[in-house]
Amino acid sequence: MEVGSLVSHREDISSMFPQQIPGAKYKDLSSQFSSVRKVRGDGNCFYRAFCFSHMESVLHNTRALQRFKDKIIQSGEVLSSAGFDESRFKQHLDTVVDVVEQCQADEQDYALLRLFNEQITSDHVVQYLRLLTSAHLQSNAQFFSNFVEAPNLHAYCRQEVEVMGMECDHVDILALSEALDICTHIVSVDGDEQQLAHHMIPEGAEPSLHLLYQTSHYNILYPRPHH
Repeated sequence: MEVGSLVSHREDISSMFPQQIPGAKYKDLSSQFSSVRKVRGDGNCFYRAFCFSHMESVLHNTRALQRFKDKIIQSGEVLSSAGFDESRFKQHLDTVVDVVEQCQADEQDYALLRLFNEQITSDHVVQYLRLLTSAHLQSNAQFFSNFVEAPNLHAYCRQEVEVMGMECDHVDILALSEALDICTHIVSVDGDEQQLAHHMIPEGAEPSLHLLYQTSHYNILYPRPHH
């Protein structure tokens, strides 16, 4: 990964393998995925990877990119109705919309990569997604409070979700995926099982992005084309 980059260029999937002889999991991984894009491990990797990967998947589809932009603009209402003051999220929201608009104007993969590697821009995007995740969790508190360890959902959101650099939990991924109507495919190489673990969040939908989960960290995966 390039020094200082938040999101790397695409690399061959073998760059993820341990130097020793790769086990069954890695062989399985490389049969399904051709390349990987590494995301900096700063506690924000899920949110950064999620947004970059989804935007990259719709970059050359004018309607899908516009749909994502509309969804982001509308999502401001989710925050307002969850009790967030507009002054708290307006700048972050505007930045996300601006990133989408720059990609609409440019339609080049380079623009997306450049914007996501500008620390301030990239962090505004992450912060907005964190606030949106928190708002969605709190707006659906009846459902989500069953999955949260903290004394209460509000405290959990304030301490674990909204704060930059805090690692995300399964429940946060579900909330963000629901809030933006995006399905995430997570492939985990953790654990002692011989097989990769596959999670579709939410279940039963067609994923628009694929993330590799390894020791509390997320990177972006690219499936091999189906022949």
